Amino acid sequence: MNTEIKKAYDYWCEKADPETGKALAAMADDEVTEAFRADLKFGTAGLRGVMEPGTNRMNIYTVGRASQGMADYINASFPEGKRSVAVSRDSRNNSELFAKTTASVFAANGIKVHIYKEIMPTPCLSFAVRELGCSAGVMVTASHNPAEYNGYKAYGDDGCQITSETADAIQAAIEKTDVFEDVKKIDFDEGVAQGLISWISEDVYTAFTEQVRAQSLIDASVPHDCAIVYSPLHGTGLKPVLRALKESGYTNIKVVESQREPDGDFPTCAKPNPESKEAMQPGLDLAEETGADLVMATDPDADRIGIAVRDADGRLTLLTGNETGVLLMDYICMRREETGTMPADPVMVKTIVTTDIAEKVAAGYGVRTVNVLTGFKYIGDTIAKLEAEGHPESYLLGFEESYGYLTGTYVRDKDAVDAALMICDMFAYHRSRGVSLLERLQQIYDKYGFCLDRVHSYQFEGGAGEKAMHRVMNVLRSGVQRVGGFNVEKVTDYKDGVDGLPPADVIKFSLDQEVSLIARPSGTEPKLKFYVSIYADTESKAELKEKQLMTDVESLVNKMR
Repeated sequence: MNTEIKKAYDYWCEKADPETGKALAAMADDEVTEAFRADLKFGTAGLRGVMEPGTNRMNIYTVGRASQGMADYINASFPEGKRSVAVSRDSRNNSELFAKTTASVFAANGIKVHIYKEIMPTPCLSFAVRELGCSAGVMVTASHNPAEYNGYKAYGDDGCQITSETADAIQAAIEKTDVFEDVKKIDFDEGVAQGLISWISEDVYTAFTEQVRAQSLIDASVPHDCAIVYSPLHGTGLKPVLRALKESGYTNIKVVESQREPDGDFPTCAKPNPESKEAMQPGLDLAEETGADLVMATDPDADRIGIAVRDADGRLTLLTGNETGVLLMDYICMRREETGTMPADPVMVKTIVTTDIAEKVAAGYGVRTVNVLTGFKYIGDTIAKLEAEGHPESYLLGFEESYGYLTGTYVRDKDAVDAALMICDMFAYHRSRGVSLLERLQQIYDKYGFCLDRVHSYQFEGGAGEKAMHRVMNVLRSGVQRVGGFNVEKVTDYKDGVDGLPPADVIKFSLDQEVSLIARPSGTEPKLKFYVSIYADTESKAELKEKQLMTDVESLVNKMR
């Protein structure tokens, strides 16, 4: 290992608590290198990493240092008496420890802390920030990452994940903070006793549920008796999702027992992600046993949701995030027109990597589409702009292909509790008219053309992986003329900002034969993602084009590894 890494490692061995010291002593040289090769960088998504000792890892020291930097920023940016933070956590291992560490640091810095007493979803954190008038918020979660990860999502006073400018300011404050010497901290229980830390009341959670239920676009005349299977994937969704559904009239719900209880080891799914068939399988199995019509699963912090429905032959079919989003857009517009509640200037917001057919569906209803960068914070920013212009009612739906949806303005992040209710409503509404969700999707394709949207992810672990990802992106930026036998008609490189969007490490190839390819390194995982969108007469023809395209892409990825 190099000198700087050895110096950092030795400093931790000297200063850390005995338990952490034992873990440090047991590390092999290559593990030390990965754990200390850099500091976890505080970005717009906060922090995320593997839970181990080290500067490049999630632990009480890096969490404490980040909280101190964030506290310094709050104290410099908000007047005394207006400094407060809401804190929540998911079911991951160490989430309670990290949440209490966060609260202890804020309290020691004179910042009032409001913290949920039990695990609560990310949207509940966003809601609490706004409901309690907080300066900021912190959600301890690593979303849908594997069990060895945890994270620290930071929110501004608008309930939206922080801007890049705020992240940079907090990062600058963190860099001035010694991880052992400069972090102020008070005992958590002492902070509670002194009134510096207080529990968020049940009234806030109830107000959140009422806002979710207010999004419904159907009434009791539509039968709510559909048979539903639901799984929280060992996370935070059980209580809020079941409450919202049952209070809205959905009582025929069976919960997947093997995934019911919160468990940071996620024993039934290596990746607790509703995009994963493995994670969804226990729910699919239960639906087969019981004959349920609809299967739903939310990720550990309940901001993403995946679903499955039956095809014409009764087989359960998983829908992609794009398909569910398009169906929701169509349903919301249909009901708004039927109920006479379509606003004067209706708006849908989606990310640039989300299916283009959504924009066609929106336009068919006279709805304007706003395209933003990947990350729901940009959708939240758009809601805030509409609100500032005096037209929050214009917002109909925001969604991203990665299974995140929001239909209301009461929070500024994706909300799987809201999505669960809206999906059940959509399912019940179409069923009452004798149409399945898959049949409705086919009707949309018949009108606008079939569009295949797929995401291909390639894992790049560690420092070597980061360098390999950069090599792939550099090749793509070197003037590529053909990809997979398709001619490049247009290249859109977002690295310097496009159409008023902030700079982003994203490049889009518009190819001939109605094919597009977007390359983007993930901001929260060690992955390089390729988003494919293909129009064709049939699904089989689209899949042939996809295979042709991705054979070339995979060859490039493997060459650069």
